[in-house]
Amino acid sequence: MLKVAIVGATGYTGEELIRLLVDHPKVKITSLTAKIDKPQNISEIFSRLSGRIDLQCANLENVDDVAAISHLVFLALPHRVSMKFAPQFLQLGRKVIDLSADYRLKDTELYGTWYKVVHSSPDLVQKAVYGLPELYRAEIKKADLVANPGCYPTGIILGSAPLLKKGFVDVSEIIIDAKTGLSGAGRKAALDLHFSEITGNLKAYKINQHQHMPEISQELTNLAGESVKIVFVPHLVPLNRGILNTIYFKKSRKMGLKEALDLYKDFYKDEPFVRVKPSGQFPQIKEVFETNFCDIGIWTEQHSDTLIVISAIDNLGKGAAGQAVQNMNIMYNFKETAGLL
Repeated sequence: MLKVAIVGATGYTGEELIRLLVDHPKVKITSLTAKIDKPQNISEIFSRLSGRIDLQCANLENVDDVAAISHLVFLALPHRVSMKFAPQFLQLGRKVIDLSADYRLKDTELYGTWYKVVHSSPDLVQKAVYGLPELYRAEIKKADLVANPGCYPTGIILGSAPLLKKGFVDVSEIIIDAKTGLSGAGRKAALDLHFSEITGNLKAYKINQHQHMPEISQELTNLAGESVKIVFVPHLVPLNRGILNTIYFKKSRKMGLKEALDLYKDFYKDEPFVRVKPSGQFPQIKEVFETNFCDIGIWTEQHSDTLIVISAIDNLGKGAAGQAVQNMNIMYNFKETAGLL
């Protein structure tokens, strides 16, 4: 059995990792740590885990102790914090899947600009593999450090990849309208996340200033082979979890709906977690809720210059913990869908 540790086990992503891994046929959770007032059984923190796992969660006092009882470490920590621990676990010979943004951006100066801190292990940034299986499966298989993608980037990149790879759209301006549930902000107390502030409301935030922008641009540029410019408008909606992206492209060649759908179906034909909707059907958040799926729908007309792609994921599933488990399965040659279907 693969022994895994989760550092940051009391956040939403940590809880989701436990939920997925506790019944995984090839995995045993051996260590749960977090910033916590006193040691506590994880089932007392998350009552829905009662009867499923009996393991104490405590502060991370000693990296060596966690490494001694694990083969793989999931870092479900805030941005800027993971890079303090990833090098230590790697030095001790443990593999790491980092769910923060600390190893996603290859340009560490850009990371500093967006996250307001100097990166403390830039050498590892270049060794880290961006953990989007649909694009980097072969690299993930050999990786010691996987940078699990952000939730917004996952659905946006998957929704854009076939068109950019083929060069079928104008890359000078791609417009992205994205809507996310509250759990995307993490498990923290903040006035603007209170129930009374959110319920019955819908608002845009961080317009063209969201910290996921450089990550999205990096990966879309890699796909296109030239600089891609995006306009990114995220919105907060009164849902617990889920993301719906509407991506507007200007076509660089004539293309009807059938050709576009065929392109996407062919691109993702071997992908177990990407589902391309039939003509006239579009993704809904409720259809990907608590799953690792990314659903994609397309609209265009032969005479129109516009092509619209809609993608939906669960931000805690394919946008975080589910994708991390998928990456683990690839790294250890398990069935890729193990623990996820």
